[in-house]
Amino acid sequence: MFLGEDFSPIQVSISQFYGIEINDFAVSVARTALWIAELQMIQETEDIVQRSIDFLPLKSYSHIIEGNALRMDWETIVPKEKLSYIMGNPPFVGYSLQSKEQKDDILSIYVDEKGKPYKTAGKIDYVSGWYFKAAQMFVGTQTRCAFVSTNSITQGEQVASVWKPLFERFGIHINFAHRTFRWDSESTSKAHVHCVIIGFSCNDAGNKKRLFDEEGNAKEVSNINPYLVEAENVFIESRSKTICDVPAMVYGNKPVDGGFLFLTKEEKDVFIRKERQTKKFIRQIYGSEEYINNKLRYCLWLIEASPMDLRASKQIMQRIDSVKNFRLASSKEATRKTAETPTLFQEIRQPETDYIIVPRVSSERRRYVPMGFVSPEIIVNDSVQIIPNATLYHFGILTSNVHMAWMRAVCGRLKSDYRYSKDIVYNNFPWSEVSDERKGKIEQTAQGILDARTLFPDCSLADLYDEATMPPELRKAHQANDRAVMQAYGFSLKMTEPQIVAELMKRYRELVG
Repeated sequence: MFLGEDFSPIQVSISQFYGIEINDFAVSVARTALWIAELQMIQETEDIVQRSIDFLPLKSYSHIIEGNALRMDWETIVPKEKLSYIMGNPPFVGYSLQSKEQKDDILSIYVDEKGKPYKTAGKIDYVSGWYFKAAQMFVGTQTRCAFVSTNSITQGEQVASVWKPLFERFGIHINFAHRTFRWDSESTSKAHVHCVIIGFSCNDAGNKKRLFDEEGNAKEVSNINPYLVEAENVFIESRSKTICDVPAMVYGNKPVDGGFLFLTKEEKDVFIRKERQTKKFIRQIYGSEEYINNKLRYCLWLIEASPMDLRASKQIMQRIDSVKNFRLASSKEATRKTAETPTLFQEIRQPETDYIIVPRVSSERRRYVPMGFVSPEIIVNDSVQIIPNATLYHFGILTSNVHMAWMRAVCGRLKSDYRYSKDIVYNNFPWSEVSDERKGKIEQTAQGILDARTLFPDCSLADLYDEATMPPELRKAHQANDRAVMQAYGFSLKMTEPQIVAELMKRYRELVG
């Protein structure tokens, strides 16, 4: 029953929608789209209330404002006490791709209570600015917000940089989240980005949250942390040393040579054919690509070459002259300084004994990041990280599902591939106190993995660790190692990967206080 002729059952209209758009054409499109949406909804409403609704003439609302949302006071558009929801799809611009104006936008927003930019504000994605502005506006209110964002703000070093101020300063809570999904472009280039959807507010701290997995399946959880996992709120920040007593992981050797100290197999053969005495200065070298795909690449390793050795080779002299000129042309003073030593890599960290090699980038399609032991005779560059003085036990832990679960949760990404960082992943990983008996068992299962690989000498690690082609022998060896590590950590073998991550984050928090 309608009470009086002026009563309207419609409680929502386009007059209640406000927005900011930097592009003038997009402003016009948004206003038109709202009119179309209102027309469509009125037609549906007429069917529900069984009453004709007069909506003509169309009213012009000027609530879609043209301007830079990160430079405007949002309360000049709509007072926060009248605001119920904030939602949007802010621009996706990685911090390394931002223009000077965009970097200035972020630095003007991500500021502390004293008005100074946070130390890491220059290394966060552009979309982060909208999160900060929203949290500023709705603090102390019941307003809720949801944004579609690049998934990078929930991965790696950016998590602490983006979210720690929001949690600690504004007291926000993540109410719901959709984990990473691929958003395909409709353009002819078929470009796509990897996105997340995050709903947050300053209320509902104790209520159940909804977490959607990659396929869109929802689960009620007690808490969603900034890594979008059901676990305590932790911020895993970059650290230069490990939180546990384990061997240090370091970067491989850094050449900064313009490519002049490197040789293909063909170039190596020509080098030696022309000047046989140079053979002792040519060494095989691994980067991530060479190690994973078993590609042959070589370098001039001239640490032990005397001036007479160098001058005796016309080819070597040409190469080191090119390195010198390359470094002198650099805009970095540190690089120009190393033009004084053009025979050497700029940074040298080559071990003298066997070491574990860990690629810095690995495909997300692999369950395990391929890693292993390498002879000191093989040189490594800085596209890999290495652990000198590591043992079979360390290898067993690192190649287990426990460590891989941690890596997947906290590492950064290059597009969608894993980006293994020593300062985020390795140095923050919580190692467990393990008995000698358990340690011995892990050493056995770790050796089992290495033994299984030797059964396929013609296969690269890319072949062996492709989920579609992984040999049963290698898979069984990894599963045995996984069980041994789970038992050493006191984990039930029935625990899921999210449960493992939640427990590891709890232990991390205990370790760092």
